[in-house]
Amino acid sequence: MEKENQLIPITNRLRMFRKLRGYKQKEVADILGLYDALPVRLWEQGKMLPNSQNLIKLSILYRTYPNELYAEYCMELKRALDVKEFNAFKNF
Repeated sequence: MEKENQLIPITNRLRMFRKLRGYKQKEVADILGLYDALPVRLWEQGKMLPNSQNLIKLSILYRTYPNELYAEYCMELKRALDVKEFNAFKNF
């Protein structure tokens, strides 16, 4: 039996910040102009990333910075970019 391709959830702090501000998922969806709470739920579960506009809106709504909402993910991206940058310029 083959294993299904399972995506590793993207670690985030969206739920924590939403709870700190006292919002329900549906309220966040309404404020962002979404039709329902499904995208908010999927973002919090790490199954999807918000687009750049919604990420900025979330950071404004939650009174924090985008990189704080996705701290671990940002650190992973930074490490990967640091390696690529080092490799690109190590011959200079």
